[in-house]
Amino acid sequence: MSTLADLMTSDVLTVAPEDTIGETAQQMVELGVSSAVVSDYGRLIGIVTERDLTRAVAGRVHSSEARVREWMTTDPITLTRDASPQEAAQVMLDNGFRHIPVVEGERTVGIVSIRDVARWSTEED
Repeated sequence: MSTLADLMTSDVLTVAPEDTIGETAQQMVELGVSSAVVSDYGRLIGIVTERDLTRAVAGRVHSSEARVREWMTTDPITLTRDASPQEAAQVMLDNGFRHIPVVEGERTVGIVSIRDVARWSTEED
């Protein structure tokens, strides 16, 4: 039986709440990722996604001035690495999320995306 440990991306982009939207967007583009976890002294406090960055740009904010803390989703729902892909899919559907941080205690150990779950689903068929 598959778990999120089998699907998740372990190399997670981590940003600080005081980082700018512009800096974060640039890092996401350079790394080819669509989300970043927001950490404050090692503690997960939020997640920022392409969708959040789009909302910021649509709101005509200055990317060099707007801070991640203003646009992130705070206290995101998380799952553990032993959760099932089905559980991740249900959380995503129920909450309209495309990314879920995977944690071990208070430490972020990965992230699972809707793309990861879809890929797993097609491989399982």
